[in-house]
Amino acid sequence: MAMAMEKDEIGALLARVPTQCFIGGRWREASDGATMPVGDPASGEVIAEVASGSVDDATAAVDAASAALSPFAATAPRERGEILRRAFALMIERREELAALMVLENGKTLSDARGEVTYAAEFFRWYSEEAVRNEGAITTAPAGTNRILVVHQPIGVAVLVTPWNFPAAMLTRKIGPALAAGCSVVCKPASETPLTALAIAGLLAEAGVPEGVVNVVASRHSSAFVGALLADPRVRKLSFTGSTEVGRLLLEAAARRIVNCSMELGGNAPFIVFGDADLDAAVAGAMVAKMRNGGEACTAANRFYVEASVADEFSRRFSAAMQGLKMGSGLDSETNLGPLVNEPSRDKVAELVEAALASGAEALTGGALPRGRGWFYPPTVLGGVAATSPILSEEIFGPVAPIVAFGDEAEAVELANATDLGLASYVYTADLARGLRVAEALECGMVGLNRGMVSDPAAPFGGTKQSGLGREGGHEGVAEYLEAKYIACDW
Repeated sequence: MAMAMEKDEIGALLARVPTQCFIGGRWREASDGATMPVGDPASGEVIAEVASGSVDDATAAVDAASAALSPFAATAPRERGEILRRAFALMIERREELAALMVLENGKTLSDARGEVTYAAEFFRWYSEEAVRNEGAITTAPAGTNRILVVHQPIGVAVLVTPWNFPAAMLTRKIGPALAAGCSVVCKPASETPLTALAIAGLLAEAGVPEGVVNVVASRHSSAFVGALLADPRVRKLSFTGSTEVGRLLLEAAARRIVNCSMELGGNAPFIVFGDADLDAAVAGAMVAKMRNGGEACTAANRFYVEASVADEFSRRFSAAMQGLKMGSGLDSETNLGPLVNEPSRDKVAELVEAALASGAEALTGGALPRGRGWFYPPTVLGGVAATSPILSEEIFGPVAPIVAFGDEAEAVELANATDLGLASYVYTADLARGLRVAEALECGMVGLNRGMVSDPAAPFGGTKQSGLGREGGHEGVAEYLEAKYIACDW
């Protein structure tokens, strides 16, 4: 096996990663001394013990963020931008270490992890540039009686709750615009993958972030910890990435104090292939849309709708491509499919596939649990899936692709929109007019037209319906951390 790091190098890397709470610019143990294990999904073994923050630690983090808010908001936009620019440079400089760390705690492949570090760092660079573009407006009231002056001010202390599937990018996508706007933050990373977030906290301190502006606390008591943060009157903003189910609960909690919320929630992305599409390009796009991060992505293609005239041929080519993936430890440089993040995730995927097979679907490749340790599931393509199959209404979050044949454009759009989620969609066709027509008809926040990748730091990322509220990335991302203030004046 061509391993990117030897065992002693892995041990040395883990020894360098901080495992305490980062509060007020200092590393400290949890107030009650509690810790929680971090496991390697490829082996199931514990690789680290990390401080598990308590409700008291949540309050301490808000204390630090609140004290740092006004001085940081008053700093020059250029100064905030330069801090983010230095953070970008440090992430790129340490790409290999950060990538290896993500492989160890998340299970993704090394190539995926390297790509994520580059993508994550780009949010710091993008928002280093946006920090100096907080533009207001001045107009004359229609009645001519006064001027309308609009300025944008930092919203305040922001709570950032991130998921395990992109432990670096989901953090930088929130911290970048928050700091560009002049906010201070309390970050709560996923319990499965806290090491990457803690490493980035140290990196930000090195880049010059003032003490208390960025606080990172992991906790295995997520509900109580985040609940305490939302109950604190000094918290003005919540940005959450995770499941729709948890998002609903957080919105209920935030409603008690009318906390401003940004929600990037679940997805159920359709991947539509029309009969005139370039099938080689469609298969290549499907591999990216489905298999980025092993299918553990909210933007992952979840339902494949293929025009009946090419359904068999697309299925054959796609199955061959999926079958060619090598499954194994992400630190093996030849691996292109790692394990799922934990045992419950692996078991859920297996149950979905078993139910689909029992109801008449056919496994064109994969479809059975492998033997051995680790939370692996093979790349799987299911043919003959009925349009009403339950697997099409679940976010699979794994390397499984159910294929449904459709008859015409209207049916494809109807099937694609038959969900209460609306994050991303993908459309492949040689007819540009049809592609744009279908893209407009799809009820979602993002469309990949003849592209299997939609994520870009310079573009607004977010969904419609129950896939979320607000946007991250692009010019829109920093606006989520700013309040518009109107000043009526006359000179």
